Amino acid sequence: MSLTTKAKTSSESWGMGFLFVFLPEDDTKRINNNHPFTSSSSSSSSYSPSFKQPITAFLKRTNSSHLLSTAQSTISICALLLFITLLLFTLSTFEPSTSSPPHHFPLRRQLYGTKNTTPYVPYSKPLHYKHALQGMGTLYRRGTRAMNELIVAHVTENITPNELKIFLRLLHRSGHTSRSDLLIISSSNSKQNLFDNVIDEENNSFLKLVESYSINSTRFDHKGGFDIAHFLKLSKKEKESGETIWGKKIRTDSSSENGTESTRTSYGSVVAFEVEELDPENSLGGFLDHVPMSLRRWACYPMLLGRVRRNFKHIVLVDVKEILLLGDSLARVRTKSPETLCLSTLLQYSSFGKHGRRNSDKTRQRVINPAIITGGARGVRRLSSAMLTEIARSAMQHKKKNMVNELGLFNQLVGNENLLKNVNLITNTESIPELSSLTELTNLKSTTTSLSLSNLTMVRRGNSNSGVDSAIVKHICSFALDSRAYNDC
Repeated sequence: MSLTTKAKTSSESWGMGFLFVFLPEDDTKRINNNHPFTSSSSSSSSYSPSFKQPITAFLKRTNSSHLLSTAQSTISICALLLFITLLLFTLSTFEPSTSSPPHHFPLRRQLYGTKNTTPYVPYSKPLHYKHALQGMGTLYRRGTRAMNELIVAHVTENITPNELKIFLRLLHRSGHTSRSDLLIISSSNSKQNLFDNVIDEENNSFLKLVESYSINSTRFDHKGGFDIAHFLKLSKKEKESGETIWGKKIRTDSSSENGTESTRTSYGSVVAFEVEELDPENSLGGFLDHVPMSLRRWACYPMLLGRVRRNFKHIVLVDVKEILLLGDSLARVRTKSPETLCLSTLLQYSSFGKHGRRNSDKTRQRVINPAIITGGARGVRRLSSAMLTEIARSAMQHKKKNMVNELGLFNQLVGNENLLKNVNLITNTESIPELSSLTELTNLKSTTTSLSLSNLTMVRRGNSNSGVDSAIVKHICSFALDSRAYNDC
């Protein structure tokens, strides 16, 4: 046999052995029978005895190799199916491009039955404004420390920038912000830019006053004017109260703070939230055709007070247009339980029937004023939740919408002991004085008989307040240091 024939026979033998490794016994026999160069008679003589022995030993393991091959194939198919499933799931979770029509997205509002399906577009604040809390709100002024008290002031639709200015100016001068943060709730409207300017201007004027009176505290008589003592007297607990929750945390070294223990000032933060941030779904929109700010504010309180429930012990709810804070409005409830609320009354021609509906016949009576509520944080949360429920229930019982009156419904709720059995109510029988009724406002020529509001905690603006605001500004500007701090003096 030539060398070529031997090499060819050797290669065929190696190839047939390779087929035995990867193919079962039956398939190998079928290949041998169909081989073009090998017949059935010559196939047995083509292999030497030394080669048949390892093949015979290998054939004993054919069944186990076949099972292993089948298992490997099954695992490969399962892995392929799993990969395809993951690929399809990934492709299906891709969000649509920004070029898609915007009306495909606001489906969340429709689940709540809200008629207004226009997505909320927040008012574009200048870049120097920071978020107040968790990516929401606006931080106008960051306080020096964490406060235990919070003033929540809501701005109604018909308020003017000048009315907001007077409210802020008197509040800052009252000393209330020395231990309280101020939070303003307003709706996004065309006046928002004006409101921003007013808040910034009053904040700057307040800081100028604090700086001026801190340096010149012994040179001027502060009787009737700005009292810097409110912002200097700190207890040991207040000094160790920590950092405010509003805005981003700032790490500072206490040893590097300006001022000594006697001159270091303390004041709260000033922040604002839009109702669309606190009540994005307009919870009462499905019950009323138009939800005024006086009613929608009750839908904002649960979310707001729930987020800050561990930070504030006492809370004030106040209407900016109707009430002016001149002193410490929380003095009466500060030592009471967290469920205690202090309510104020007013005397007016008013008569309300069932579900807060106004009747045609009016009689002069004393009613509880929902424009100012002070008390513990727990009591305020419970009252706000109950009031929100009553508004929705009253709206469903009226055939005509927008027939819900806040004053009548609030008095009905307060008079129901079952609904507020877990709230301790204290009603002040003395009415809040009206600002226009104070005779000191009409006599501003003499500084000794001029505006004297130091003994009052709060006043009502009243209806006839056309000259009241100018009288307040004139009185404040009568002090030397004060006139330097305000631009309108």
